[in-house]
Amino acid sequence: MPPKRPIGRRMTSQRAEYRRLAQSAEVGVVTRGQLAVLAHNLPCTGLINATESHLLVTLINTAPGEAFEKAGRPIIFKSNQQLAFEINRSAGRVSRMLSSLFDTGLVTMQDSGNYKRYPVRSAGGLIVDGCGIDLRILIVRYRELDDLVRQAKAEKATARAALRRYSGALRNLRYVLATVADLSERARARQEARLERVVALVGTAAKASSGVLRRATALVEWFIERVLHLPRRPQVAAEAEAEAEESTCTYAENDMHKQTTTPDPIVNSNENRRSATAEQLSLLNAGSASQWAYETSLGRGSYQINQPKRLPHVVVALQDVLRAIPALRTYGFTLPRTWADLARLVPQMCCITGISDDARRCAVAQMGEQQAAVAIAVTLQKFDRQEVSSPGGYLRAMTDRAAAGELHLARSVFGLAARNLMETMN
Repeated sequence: MPPKRPIGRRMTSQRAEYRRLAQSAEVGVVTRGQLAVLAHNLPCTGLINATESHLLVTLINTAPGEAFEKAGRPIIFKSNQQLAFEINRSAGRVSRMLSSLFDTGLVTMQDSGNYKRYPVRSAGGLIVDGCGIDLRILIVRYRELDDLVRQAKAEKATARAALRRYSGALRNLRYVLATVADLSERARARQEARLERVVALVGTAAKASSGVLRRATALVEWFIERVLHLPRRPQVAAEAEAEAEESTCTYAENDMHKQTTTPDPIVNSNENRRSATAEQLSLLNAGSASQWAYETSLGRGSYQINQPKRLPHVVVALQDVLRAIPALRTYGFTLPRTWADLARLVPQMCCITGISDDARRCAVAQMGEQQAAVAIAVTLQKFDRQEVSSPGGYLRAMTDRAAAGELHLARSVFGLAARNLMETMN
């Protein structure tokens, strides 16, 4: 014999919990007007839509004012057909919306055996119970829901302010790029490309979070300062001085240590660094990345992270990496002071370049977290210079080179650092 179809309203543990919570309501602490205003504002929290809010306001206004006073019972006995007429929707739509409000914890339902809605009155004519739509859960959750509304309004105001500042910063940068006369065409094209990448990362500005907009605004304002050759801000200069004190400089030495960060002199070895076994300056696409990814890992620093022992160990300082990757500052990152700090920047660098989580995990598994962080930083720099069009494919090519024992990250680090120094001098 086939099983019988379930009869009755669908019940879940959450719905049962809401019904029990409604029975604990202290009626009289919240007025009907407060609940109506709350229901009208709830769509801004995303809990319900505008039509459901309209239905909820109608339910609240249907109950008499004394139902929300002490000893009152705010229970609605109107049928779905009558509610559908009042909000100009079908009865089936009202039934579905009531179920949604029940699931959200904004109403509860007390059903009779035949689903009829009716009140149970005392000898004095007061409603003491009944089968219908119970609004007492709103009284219990009023403070919680009101806080959600206030938070949503505050976030919206913050997002609007961030959007206005972001739009103004974009307008200012575009005006500066169009009017500054002493800016070379190459520098102008590079700044315009960086601006377009920031705009692409933000996407539709009206839908972006305030945090994303603030970060993008800071980048755009920093681009403006660079184009106008403004002096660095005091906090930025202080950070640079602190980094210089901790760094191992190419041209500085003391009685404890002396180091040259590149195996070839700057002036006499340009051709060496442009050879087939060194830094490649003509990277245009990731399809040929496997032919050029001759980088190897860094092995020096105050913090070692998951470092495979079988890979070559090349002496390169963290400050060499920072000099080779100015894109870290370009995109507003806080410059790392340890290898662990650099590893923690990896997810953000992958987000900017579009490197997938799978490509990042494969690189970490093959090279270790420290070497993978350096490889991703190098990819970020080449992406910023528009030398790599598919950063994910370029990173996978370096991972394949690491598996074959042919990865030489140090050469790329030295080459990038030398190139940045030459451009600064020019």
